Amino acid sequence: MQHRLKSIVTAAAATLLVAGCGSTAAKGTAASPSQAAGTGSSVTILETGSTLLYPLFQQWVPAYEAAHPNVHITPAGTGSGTGIAQALAGAVQIGASDAYMSDAQMKPGILNIPLAISAQVVAYNLPGLNQTHLNLSGPVLAGIYTGKIGYWDNPQIRAANPGVSLPHQPIIPVRRNDSSGDSFLFTQYLSKSAPSVWTAGYATSPSWPAVPNEASATGNGGMVEFLKANPYSIAYVGISYLNQLESDHLGYAALQNPASQYVLPTQDNIEAAAKAMVPTTPPDERISLIDAPGASAYPIINYEYAIVKADQPSANMASALKAFLTWAISPQGGNQAKFLDSVHFLPLPSSVVTLSQHQIDEIH
Repeated sequence: MQHRLKSIVTAAAATLLVAGCGSTAAKGTAASPSQAAGTGSSVTILETGSTLLYPLFQQWVPAYEAAHPNVHITPAGTGSGTGIAQALAGAVQIGASDAYMSDAQMKPGILNIPLAISAQVVAYNLPGLNQTHLNLSGPVLAGIYTGKIGYWDNPQIRAANPGVSLPHQPIIPVRRNDSSGDSFLFTQYLSKSAPSVWTAGYATSPSWPAVPNEASATGNGGMVEFLKANPYSIAYVGISYLNQLESDHLGYAALQNPASQYVLPTQDNIEAAAKAMVPTTPPDERISLIDAPGASAYPIINYEYAIVKADQPSANMASALKAFLTWAISPQGGNQAKFLDSVHFLPLPSSVVTLSQHQIDEIH
């Protein structure tokens, strides 16, 4: 496939991102991974939510448990909406989410803690063209997901892809049927890039317009499986599933950014978007990173969040949770390239590590 996404995040690139986004080091009570070793008695930390973040937790958990045998972590990929709801209810200690919580959702003592930087791809199964990166824009995608654009050879798609022989086949737009941070990200991109076409707003459970040939799937894995089984379908998929998309020989698009450039979800382009947006991160870290300025900025990137209650049921749980989250955001811990590369995430720049650590320190 052309312009294949780099599979290895080099140390130089990670250093460049940190330098570009701020050089303030985490300090104060930010413990090193060895210092944040955990607690004296056995603790089980429950995590559920984002299927985009789930593949990273699947790597983190065995590595962390091996070094901290008194701590057990049970991850589950159930969708960001479930992660948020379960964290708010106190049913889990970590609600994983691609979406930050809105002002309306926020409650006292709830923390939105970034763990890494991620992205989303728009993928498709277009027989004979899956090795081609189609150019797709927000207005075109909004047209597809509102039913205004129904065929692959629509004039708007043809105009953005000169020389590509597009088939006269109905488009099957696939959306998530669970409460999803990926739906939040995708509809936020449509809302920002095509406000005159996409008027349904953005949410983890959007009010999807009724569209001919539409379909739905559960989780990122379900989206990929549907694409694989259904030619002429299109779907939004978390970048942690890019390897699966490629192994299934499915295509993914170059998306139009605010500079009117079509860009692929490469490490460099995601990094360019992060550099533009990270300096605007507020202390509570609830921020959209969608549609960053810059010619090479990839338009759909995000923080991956741990939604956590500051007030935990016991000092033992609070200590174990703080230790794990401190390890997760550390460049010597969960933010190492050996964990992030395979899911195509970027590490948090040092300025964001500091902000996240300040929030982690509020857990008690």
